[in-house]
Amino acid sequence: MELMFNLDEIDYAAEQFIASAGHHRVFTFSGEMGAGKTTFICALCRHLGVQEVQGSPTFSIINDYLTKSGIQLYHMDLYRINGTQDAIAAGVEDALLQGRYSFVEWPEMAPGLFGEEVVRCEIGLIDENQRILKINL
Repeated sequence: MELMFNLDEIDYAAEQFIASAGHHRVFTFSGEMGAGKTTFICALCRHLGVQEVQGSPTFSIINDYLTKSGIQLYHMDLYRINGTQDAIAAGVEDALLQGRYSFVEWPEMAPGLFGEEVVRCEIGLIDENQRILKINL
């Protein structure tokens, strides 16, 4: 599945994404630096009811949020991780096993954590305002 969207349509794209996700809860996002991974994940969090979405957890590795209805979800950024063991030590594996929505940037930094049940997404730039999101459901 592919979604193409302008940045001013990102909230609608997030709504479409979640509607198509079905029972899936773990999503990885790959793409070059500046492609919009964090921006899209923040839109997903807003759509799911997170009121105070922060930026990327580049240094904290994991941001956990509560939605208005009390559901916990995770936004992870593995850019500064040095392999699967570092990710496990940082608590990434524990978060993934919770069965909650988990949105992970830079999964290639800890490939041993992501099995076949994970939905792999790749986001790319079309131009400075337009993005393409390839979703492997």
